[in-house]
Amino acid sequence: MFEAIAFYLFAILTIVMFYITVTTKQPLFALTALGAGMILIAGFFFMLDADFLGVVQIIVYTGAIMALYSFGMMFFDTTRKITEPKHRSPIVGTMAVIIAVLLIVIFAGVIYSGHIQALYQPIQGATNSQSIGMVLFTKYLVPFELAAIMLLVAMVAGIVLAGKKMDQSLTLMAEEEILLIDEAKRRVLL
Repeated sequence: MFEAIAFYLFAILTIVMFYITVTTKQPLFALTALGAGMILIAGFFFMLDADFLGVVQIIVYTGAIMALYSFGMMFFDTTRKITEPKHRSPIVGTMAVIIAVLLIVIFAGVIYSGHIQALYQPIQGATNSQSIGMVLFTKYLVPFELAAIMLLVAMVAGIVLAGKKMDQSLTLMAEEEILLIDEAKRRVLL
């Protein structure tokens, strides 16, 4: 009974948070609702006794991805009005429907198949996190280290690329200077 109440509570709150993320026009509200929705998703993992996935959900998605979104928002000019084209291509809708149907078929096939077997049998007496650690640091050690090196290279490249555009600070400029820069950007776009 408690699990059913907790499930429906988390489900409703998660849907509400992601609805706020999609519908609000305030970037800060959207970012906050997105972070709350990701934390609520971690609650589902904890209810399923997948503690490792719950912690990874909080650390990776809510921590790292939300920090990435926050830094990304700081680079955008939120005072500028952005207009999207009104016409929609029928190809986009068709592709979305095809992808949705393919995903449903793929997931339904896996769920209803009776031939699912684990590649690695669980270690007796080991917790979920210990079992994942054993497989990750034995069989998948080299790909794990390569992924770490690629992330390090991407982080350094991001810092170098972001540092090149930090020669002007909008907070230290007068309003007239900001308007002149904005006018120059509009001329370049036209």
